[in-house]
Amino acid sequence: MEIKSVGIVGAGQMGNGIAHVMALAGYEVCLNDISAEALDNAVQLIRRNLDRQVSREKISAEDRDAAMARIRTTQALADVGKTDLVIEAATENEAVKNKIFAALVPELLPHTILTSNTSSISITRLASRTDRPERFMGFHFMNPVPLMKLVELIRGIATDRETYDSCLAVVERLDKTAASAEDFPAFIVNRILIPMINEACYTLYEGVGNVQSIDMALKLGANHPMGPLELADFIGLDTCLAIMNVLHDGLADTKYRPCPLLTKYVEAGWLGRKTQRGFYDYRGEVPVPTR
Repeated sequence: MEIKSVGIVGAGQMGNGIAHVMALAGYEVCLNDISAEALDNAVQLIRRNLDRQVSREKISAEDRDAAMARIRTTQALADVGKTDLVIEAATENEAVKNKIFAALVPELLPHTILTSNTSSISITRLASRTDRPERFMGFHFMNPVPLMKLVELIRGIATDRETYDSCLAVVERLDKTAASAEDFPAFIVNRILIPMINEACYTLYEGVGNVQSIDMALKLGANHPMGPLELADFIGLDTCLAIMNVLHDGLADTKYRPCPLLTKYVEAGWLGRKTQRGFYDYRGEVPVPTR
């Protein structure tokens, strides 16, 4: 099935990035959020990011204007259902996602493919709550979406081949690369990445090193572009904790036990960059380690 229109649920960090790349690739985009302010902020951010691409001569001004013209916003979930492909990009919380799908399913066209940008939750389980498990799959973008080349495609137990092939064609049109992952907790990227971040939290928790030394060690010793604690702040500590809990619950292995210090930061509301405090304090001109 050729996909021409894409509906995106959630206008946050991931949703606005997905809208950006979809519109730039020529898809008609319907971006939904319950918050009018979030939608306004998303459109402004997409415009700034497209302007940056124009200034760096990655795209033309005509490309930017055409992409912006393809994006419409709505607070009505029903509007999203009238597209060929829906990508749910809400918070990493299974109950929230199920609530969205329950409201969305009656509004979908018969041929609509339903997907989730979840970074860890079972695709088979999410699909089973809908009327179309054969046309449901995981469509996991990396953050920041306009820059990162990888998309994880995750088939649930019922996902049919046509659905997979249609989503693969979208990834290729976006000039990104697909990695096919089996439907196990956290898939490929986060199955490896988030336990590394959790281990960095334990290294801090046990006093082996401070925030600065841990991040410096991985940047210079393993040639990582960002240290693990800096990366955790970028991802969001609540998201990191949610994924660790999915791994711990889903695989029943103590090696995935979330670090108590990570839990403490989340309980304090220190979630990283989005709240201005996490393993670093971002309220000044330069980020300062909080430990």
